[in-house]
Amino acid sequence: MINHTSPYELESVELHMDILRYVDVGDGPPVVLVHGLLGSHESWAGQIERLSAKYRVIAPDLFGHGISDKPSGDYSLSSHSATIRDLLDHLDIASTPMVGHSLGGGIVMQAVYLFPERVERLALVSSGGLGREVSLLLKAATLPGSELVLPLLASDWVRKNTETAIGQLGKWGLPVRPGKSMEETWRSFKTVADKGSREAFLASTRAVVGPRGQTVSAKQHFEKFDTIPSLLVWGGKDRMIPASHADNIRREVPNSRVEIFPSAGHFPQLDEPDLFFRILDEFLQSSAVIDKPTRAAASDPT
Repeated sequence: MINHTSPYELESVELHMDILRYVDVGDGPPVVLVHGLLGSHESWAGQIERLSAKYRVIAPDLFGHGISDKPSGDYSLSSHSATIRDLLDHLDIASTPMVGHSLGGGIVMQAVYLFPERVERLALVSSGGLGREVSLLLKAATLPGSELVLPLLASDWVRKNTETAIGQLGKWGLPVRPGKSMEETWRSFKTVADKGSREAFLASTRAVVGPRGQTVSAKQHFEKFDTIPSLLVWGGKDRMIPASHADNIRREVPNSRVEIFPSAGHFPQLDEPDLFFRILDEFLQSSAVIDKPTRAAASDPT
């Protein structure tokens, strides 16, 4: 059973016979926050409180994560994106800005591709889908037998033991310096001790990562980002997904705003909460509007 330490009382909705739980707080214009692998709405700690003073904040625990159900089945980007769409339908929200962290970035980019009329603005935070390189940990999770190794790697013994073990964690891409990124990585990574969470993590990871790195790229969709306001935020010390991936969008989508926090890790929203909120709030309040494509114009060319 996953420990629930959130200060928020989560709402729930049944989608396709499974229960999705989510935060829904604030009374302003809506904004959706989508967490990454092994995360939950708690990955947005502090930001939900700040944002809810001005916005209606929707922050789900994706299926397979947090305290939402962990069904066996499809954990692809498209499936997660459809879940976000179904949640918006349930909440009677026609369109909204979406903010995606890590895997969540890939999910909201897929939502732009599949449901362009539902996404008003796009903010990507340490996002997947923008380059091949990822940490050794994520690549190792795609290998046979990782189901047996993951609980050991997430154990308190490894977390608390010697400097030698800590040095090894750094080689695997886990943050080793004290900080909010390190705390959140361990908080989320320890959930693989739960069988359902572990299976969902492996399924979600294997849907987008292989032994050589990320296998899913959003590059073929970059042209769509010319028609939607977009923001990228990255930690300069991200050991999970390198900040250099932001250059791929900077080159292809010059109208995108790119912000690198030099001292932040994989969770810049936690490492630099005040700066992150200021930049995201500026982006959400910007008057710049770009015409969005219609569903027909954005249909799958493949």
